[in-house]
Amino acid sequence: MSALLQVEGLSKRFGGFIAVDSVDLTVNQGECLGLIGPNGSGKSTLVNCLCGTLQNELGKVTFDGRAMDGLPAHRRARLGLARSFQLPRPFTSLSVLDNLRIPLLYTVNARGGSHLGERQVVERCQELTEMVGLAAKANRLPADLTQIEMRKLELARTMAASPKLLIADEAMAGLSHSEIDDILALLKRLNAAGVTIILIEHIMRAVMSFSQRLVVLVAGRKIADGVPAEVIRDKEVERAYLGE
Repeated sequence: MSALLQVEGLSKRFGGFIAVDSVDLTVNQGECLGLIGPNGSGKSTLVNCLCGTLQNELGKVTFDGRAMDGLPAHRRARLGLARSFQLPRPFTSLSVLDNLRIPLLYTVNARGGSHLGERQVVERCQELTEMVGLAAKANRLPADLTQIEMRKLELARTMAASPKLLIADEAMAGLSHSEIDDILALLKRLNAAGVTIILIEHIMRAVMSFSQRLVVLVAGRKIADGVPAEVIRDKEVERAYLGE
């Protein structure tokens, strides 16, 4: 597999606090990668640096063969690097369908080349609502959605941007066992359709079920990277989660 994302020596400070410390990471095209670590380990900061919400002081990020350093978040999204948020952030005054129109108009159509017409935009929005099981509520406002439906809308909005790489940030937090299975099935379908996925999650059952490879961050450092069954038996990983 060829590398889609390459991170070399990435570091981020907040004053004297080192949030991410010289992290190296390669994510291959089509891969399902799990990214775990205790609270405060630097996962969200790393993702924010990858997506352009934060700018790293040191290191290099290359996505699909192109240097990302210095590019703002919307430019990275247009290049195919997208993320969902732990707390869904839909446009509350827009319907489910109209929430999906935004990334189609301002990310997909802003890339140049082929341009989606109005009919194609509507058809793609409808396709996405069916994909995530929200077709029956396509014309409802986000306030009318359940918790899992909000999670599905968040993923659908990310998918509307037609990403090459999707970073799913705790998409299953607070969900029931069966709801977690629903989100896992959706993520696996997206990956089968060609989307590379990084899953950030505290629910180990979900991480182990989904991930082909597992990366562990602790105190801003990468301490493990490999086959999930081997990584969770790593002594340093055990100490990070369970203590001495």
